[in-house]
Amino acid sequence: MVKLVIDARQASLGEGMKVKRILPFRKKRMVGPFIFMDHGGPVDLRPGLKKSMDVLPHPHIGLSTVSYLFSGELVHRDSLGVKQVIKPGEVNWMTAGRGISHSERFEDPGILAQNSLELIQTWVALPEKHEEDAPSFENYKPENLPVFTDKGIWMRLIAGDAFGLRNDVATLSPMFYLHVKLQKDAVFGLPEKHSERAIYIAKGKLEVSGGIFSAGQMLVFYKNNDPIIKAKEPAELIVLGGEPLGERFIWWNFVSSRKERIEQAKEDWKQGRILLPPTDNREFIPLPEDPFRKKEDPSPEPLS
Repeated sequence: MVKLVIDARQASLGEGMKVKRILPFRKKRMVGPFIFMDHGGPVDLRPGLKKSMDVLPHPHIGLSTVSYLFSGELVHRDSLGVKQVIKPGEVNWMTAGRGISHSERFEDPGILAQNSLELIQTWVALPEKHEEDAPSFENYKPENLPVFTDKGIWMRLIAGDAFGLRNDVATLSPMFYLHVKLQKDAVFGLPEKHSERAIYIAKGKLEVSGGIFSAGQMLVFYKNNDPIIKAKEPAELIVLGGEPLGERFIWWNFVSSRKERIEQAKEDWKQGRILLPPTDNREFIPLPEDPFRKKEDPSPEPLS
């Protein structure tokens, strides 16, 4: 049985780049350690649009950003000096720890030749003992991410463990993260051992417990419930979850178990104590200031 249905809300990361925002949600801030989820695209990369879609250098603390592309390419640069072209089927796992900044751009000639962009970006909150770890970055190729196929089912393990699949993506808390494709009428189940589990429908329609659910919806399930999930048409899913970490505070791009740590991060970004990417340091996104924002919604829109 479905515990909660989250309908994606539209958000903007800049001109031409609209995203579907799934997490956080007012009735469900996190699923396991996942505290943020955006579905970007598909975007038609028309000439002249790509530059306006660049995400300028911006900071993070207390989380890992996980970028996974269905199509297109992006160039990632960060304050560790990493430059990485992100391609479909790869996993970019950037752990902010005590502080990192990064940008995502479209200037590479190979990227400009792409016709479309579609990606999923999630943030994984860090356990308290790892919130102040040194920042790090890893790129994992598709050949390092195990794939399972069955009748009408294809799935890739992005991170964690599920259905007996494991990979070398370094995670810091119990979790699972899957990309799943279902043919029409295929039947699928959820990993059983994780206490919090959810499905995001990127494409297609599903039948679950007698209800019909469509693209742009996240279905959150009860613990120990084993629903039968049937594809009413070809479907593409992100299936994720894990064990809860406890309360987390989120403001803009900062996540922490302590409110005062977020206040410190604001000041660190203002004062330049979180470095810019060495090869992308001529512009950046300043700390948002909005004294008129409603008290119940104190955080500016996060960036990816």
